[in-house]
Amino acid sequence: MDGSAAAELERAERVVMRWDSTASASTGGGSGGGEDQMLFDGGGDRAEAERFLQAVDDLHRLAPPSPGTGSSPPRRSSSAGGGSSGAVQVAMARLEDEFRHVLATRAVDLEIEVLADLTASLSMTSDRTSFSAESTAAADRDSAAPAARGNDEDDENSNARSSCVGRRSSYRSMTSIREIDLFPPDAISDLAAIAARMAAAGYGRECVQVYASVRKPAVDSALRRLGVEKLTIGEVQRLEWGVVQPKIRTWIRAARAIVRGVFASERRLCFLVFHGLHLSANPTTTTTPAPTTTPSAPFTETVKGAALQLFGFAEAISIGRRSPEKLFKIIDLHDAVSDLLPDVSDIFAASKAGESICVQAAEIRTRLADAVRGILSEFENAVFRDLTKTPVPGGTLHPLTRYVMNYLILISDYRATLSQLILARPSASSRVAAEGNDLTPAFPDLDLADPDSQLPLATHLIWIIVLLEHNLEAKAALYKDAALYHLFLMNNVHYIVHKIKDSPELWALIGDAYLKQLTGKFRLAATAYQRSAWLKILNCLRDEGLHVSGGFSSGISKSALRERFKSFNAAFEEAHRIQSGWHVPDKQLREELRISIAEKLLPAYRSFLGRFRHHIENGKHPELYIKYSVDDLEVSVSDFFEGSPPPPNSRRRSHG
Repeated sequence: MDGSAAAELERAERVVMRWDSTASASTGGGSGGGEDQMLFDGGGDRAEAERFLQAVDDLHRLAPPSPGTGSSPPRRSSSAGGGSSGAVQVAMARLEDEFRHVLATRAVDLEIEVLADLTASLSMTSDRTSFSAESTAAADRDSAAPAARGNDEDDENSNARSSCVGRRSSYRSMTSIREIDLFPPDAISDLAAIAARMAAAGYGRECVQVYASVRKPAVDSALRRLGVEKLTIGEVQRLEWGVVQPKIRTWIRAARAIVRGVFASERRLCFLVFHGLHLSANPTTTTTPAPTTTPSAPFTETVKGAALQLFGFAEAISIGRRSPEKLFKIIDLHDAVSDLLPDVSDIFAASKAGESICVQAAEIRTRLADAVRGILSEFENAVFRDLTKTPVPGGTLHPLTRYVMNYLILISDYRATLSQLILARPSASSRVAAEGNDLTPAFPDLDLADPDSQLPLATHLIWIIVLLEHNLEAKAALYKDAALYHLFLMNNVHYIVHKIKDSPELWALIGDAYLKQLTGKFRLAATAYQRSAWLKILNCLRDEGLHVSGGFSSGISKSALRERFKSFNAAFEEAHRIQSGWHVPDKQLREELRISIAEKLLPAYRSFLGRFRHHIENGKHPELYIKYSVDDLEVSVSDFFEGSPPPPNSRRRSHG
């Protein structure tokens, strides 16, 4: 080394040694600086910071390599001996302190609420196709440290920078990603400058460790502030489902903010600070080269733990116990993970460590899809196997019918996802037999030219209704009254039909052919009810059995007529007493049924009364036989199907 270079090296050493952190920590102060004074404090005189960086560059350019340089952390060796080698270690110790200081003090406060709102809606996000010109220019300017390299290194670094610029397509923000500046541009410039010097001296791994030690708590704090709790898979699975549901809602909103905002911003920060740097130990000064640390290592080191925590919650849900009430929240979770997968891939796939996160997220989506299919199958079996043996009072709507149809409407609301996940027709389910019941319904003949062309989801929905019908028929058999048997089926099939008609999405899936079949079953049940309930009563109003041989004027048996009126009165009063307690919950159906009964009963009674009342009124105590006027019957019919019988004779007028 010539005299000029030696003098230049000596000047660089003096500049560096003035900022010997280890000396100031052990002696209570240094010659020009100390640990209580920082070069990169975000303000003040920048000249000293620039002189220090230039001195570090000169040391790297002029000082001969010493055995072991770069193989130990900066503080592991004393600065007391070693000449230029000691100065390098002092420089690295100071830069490590400065790096930590900038990271700890210059970070911009992350507004979590704003971030969550922005990332919840794609329409509110912006597409950043490049980083800010100021930040990029600063990073390019300071990361090169050209004085510390020979011509070959300059070319290599230039190529690396060009490669980074070319690679920006892999770092660009997708329309869903919202990258936020975590540090002001001058702080990023300082961080990039420090990282470049530490990497050039073989202290890249130490730089990464410091970086991760500061940024990891910041990321963890963001998760907590967004509502992501630190729960193990076992802890999540032990929670009651009512507790888990709001946590899923919180997780979906938080996951969008964390992946598209927090993780994306951390990746961008790492790119601006570390791009183009070789972060391994200096292979020329160690016997066995240390493993190379890639530029993506600081990012994955920082966020991997948070990513595992974040997706651990979704994983716990995906492998938890399957039950029908969980279906729709699991679909929400599946859709959220699916929606995030492109972003996760864009953010993490650049490194091997990050790829494991991508794989985990993809596997969770697969398990969630399996859970959805499994829950739908469990639901089908549950509908078929509902063995409730207690008939609902009054033949009203069964809770199972209401539950199943509302469930199917929700399924139809999720048809976009379910149509992709439900790929098989319910052939396996059709062979399932309920406990103690080997009779399984057949899939309905819908007269389709190509049954396999129907969406598998649609066939599952039809199959669930078929199973529900089958179950309802078994429950109807619990009623001893044939009329009530048919009224129960009428109520429930009517509800099924109208729930389908009230939901265009469900109707579109079910189709007109099956809806027509259901409507026909409802009408058959209504007709069967009226025949069972009223045929005996209407038969009381027929002429058969009233005539006796002889002339027409004397051809009516008054005793038979009195018995006929008494039979009618008793049958109608029994029907009124019983059927007023039966319940038709649909108001329109209830009124239509009353009208249909009145249209059959009132004309028949009016005609019978008109033809035969004078035979009774001319005798003794006619009020014992003609107890109702036509108006009385009409009023009494209005009591039917209310679910509670009125007080006796409360609405009946006299026959007079």
